[in-house]
This record gives sequence, structure tokens and C-alpha cells, in this order.
Amino acid sequence: MLGKNLVETIMGAFVLVVAAIFLIFAYVSSNLRPPGGYTVTADFNSIDGLTVGSDVRIGGVKVGIITRETLDPKDYRAVVAMSLDRSVELPVDSKAVVASDGLMGGKYLRLEPGNSKTMVKSGGELTHTEGTVALEELLGKIIFLATDQGEAKAQGQDQSGVQDKAQGQGAAPDGQVAAPPK
Repeated sequence: MLGKNLVETIMGAFVLVVAAIFLIFAYVSSNLRPPGGYTVTADFNSIDGLTVGSDVRIGGVKVGIITRETLDPKDYRAVVAMSLDRSVELPVDSKAVVASDGLMGGKYLRLEPGNSKTMVKSGGELTHTEGTVALEELLGKIIFLATDQGEAKAQGQDQSGVQDKAQGQGAAPDGQVAAPPK
């Protein structure tokens, strides 16, 4: 009986050690920890799909993560705080854009560096921002434009068709029908 309990205890300890090693490995390889850089904020009209932990990228390369999302109570804009790698020096006129990883992919924050010689300091703010546009809005606009242009073309063809018939019959300027050319 004592031998059976000892084996079970050793096996349980072994399972716990393996689980701890797995969790440590997963944490280290997942990049969930903050990059240990400096914090920058940006205000957006809409950040749909962007979440805490989302990537911050420049040219497709991850340079930070989103650390906090709040709502400004004065103007009701979304305030995003991000932690950027210390090796990335960002000009103050840089632009922050909420972007998508393809049609079905997740959202991330794309930074487009500006041309200023002055760099954003820790605790600074990016003022040039572009939020998300809802896919439903875009599809609605495309359909509306296509329908609107389709109707305009149809009306233009009817009018031009009438004009072509009149010209084809050789209409004279005074409204008289001229003889067809020989």
C-alpha cells in the first residue's frame, strides 16, 4: 500500500513539473509579455476589432503591443495606449492606422513613420490617426455607388439612343426630316 502511494506521488510531481515547463515555454514563445519599451497613446474615432494585446507594426514588423484601451469622457473618442520597443524611434508626425490582416484576419495597429526630426517621447501622443471602417459600411457604399452609376448610365443611354435615332434620320435643325444621304 505504501509503495502504491509513493508511485502515485512521484507521477503526480512529474506531471506538475512537465506542466510548469510547458507553461513557461508557452509564455516565453508567445510574445504576450510587454516588450519593455516606452508608452505612446493615440485617439481614434473607431477601433472595432482592435484589442489589448494586438500587435503594433511598422512595415509588417511587430514593434510593440496594445496595452490599454479607454474612452475619453470629453469627446468620446477611443484612446489606445501602446508599448513600443525602445529600439524604435518614432517621429512625432507619424500616423497610426487600425489595419486588418486580410478579409477574415484580426486587427492590428499599423504605424506609418513621418518625416519630422523630432521623436515621440515616452508618454507622448500620436495625433495623426485613422480608425476602422465597418465592412458593412464599405459594402453599402459600393452597392450604392454601383446602383447610382448604373441608373445614370441607363438614363444617359436612353437619351443618347433618342439622339442617335434623330441624327440617323437626318433631322434638320428646324425640326424637318431631311432626305437620307446618298
